[in-house]
Amino acid sequence: MALTPPEPPSGGGPLLDIAPAAAGEPAEPQRSGDLAQVKRSFIWLLVMAIFGVYVAFVTPIAISLAVRVEQLAPGHEEHLGYITGVGGLAALLTAPVCGMLSDRTRSRFGRRSPFLLAGTVVGAVALVVMAAAPDIPVLGLGWVLAQMGWQTVVSLLIALQADRLPESQRGKVSGLSGVVQQLAPIAGALMAGGLTGNNFLLFLVPGVFGVVAVLLFVCLVREADNRGAAATDEPLGLKSLARTYVFDPRRSPEFAWNWLGKFLFMFAVTFNTTFMAFYLADRLGVTVKEVSGAIALLAGGGVVATMIGAIGGGLLSDRLRRRRIFVLAGGCLFAFGAVVMALAPGLTLIIVGASVSNLGLGLFAAVDQAVMLDVLPARETDAGRFTAIYAFSTSLPQGLAPFVAPVFLGIGATGGNKDFTSLYLLAAAFSLLGGLAVALRVKSVR
Repeated sequence: MALTPPEPPSGGGPLLDIAPAAAGEPAEPQRSGDLAQVKRSFIWLLVMAIFGVYVAFVTPIAISLAVRVEQLAPGHEEHLGYITGVGGLAALLTAPVCGMLSDRTRSRFGRRSPFLLAGTVVGAVALVVMAAAPDIPVLGLGWVLAQMGWQTVVSLLIALQADRLPESQRGKVSGLSGVVQQLAPIAGALMAGGLTGNNFLLFLVPGVFGVVAVLLFVCLVREADNRGAAATDEPLGLKSLARTYVFDPRRSPEFAWNWLGKFLFMFAVTFNTTFMAFYLADRLGVTVKEVSGAIALLAGGGVVATMIGAIGGGLLSDRLRRRRIFVLAGGCLFAFGAVVMALAPGLTLIIVGASVSNLGLGLFAAVDQAVMLDVLPARETDAGRFTAIYAFSTSLPQGLAPFVAPVFLGIGATGGNKDFTSLYLLAAAFSLLGGLAVALRVKSVR
């Protein structure tokens, strides 16, 4: 049952007003055991919105951007790396600010919906910019706007889960979200495969899925009118903007440990995936160009294993009212798979190791997000900001790990071959530490 919207203030007031947010942070997370269970329609519309948004902005990563780079700068594949890197940095900087502003917003349509719509508009316009880009700088500008828009929408959809979901439904929704995030790149690639001859269709058809899905969610799942919600006295200024990107671990220790656990785990995942093509070429004794078949096999099996881990872990964690054991199990499974891959002499054991690791990935990611929702600080006043900060635990390792990995690739390198054994053993250690950080230190969650 959805929450009943409060009565609007009798005195009217502005339709959209950026109100001050609370200063400081509570020492303990604000529990939400009194939240009513949401209807199935809310869950499925939310999951559809997440799926649509990922189709819209993952498809360019999978194929569309590469096609445009090849059209605009043939033989300069490095431009793709520059564009995606700058876009990721832009999203990293803007998502917490938009989350904080949504926390402060008082409007007839609630605090998230205006920013969901704004982010969707920016994301859709960005797709048009990329489709029509005459050169690489404009293409890069389009991708920066796309990341700013769509990533803001993703962050706010997670914040809405903090706003609306009781503890008994968080694991299920996190699991379903993990499943559609795995399906979205496949759907986007299949969709784009037949559209490569038309730049506008290549970008806009996947974008339509995102726009329609978000519009359906916003229109059919009405947020409560919150113009009468109380506000405190901290003004919007440089201090509050700077505070958007940080939090005090002493005041929110369990959120901090959960953040650290996800950070360590995502370091492991990035070690595992970034150099996969080179690892396979090394173990199979072939060139990088010849491993496409093996990569496709691992990717297909990995999607299935990740989906099983996500939905199974999410549902079971809700049913059994246990989270930490599933997060630890996810870290252990990923570590075991990484060890198998570190020692694997051939393709059979590589497939086994990769499948086990992906099962652990789905299990960890889904249930860890549910844990985050359970221990979220300042739920009533700063949920948008804190869910965006939680996203840093994924984005920072994805940016940092590729710079750290070469150090370990060179530890036991001989004859020009890289030391993938050390790299994958390190991934195992990081994933195990990530699971232990959550299981041993987040004690208020069972």
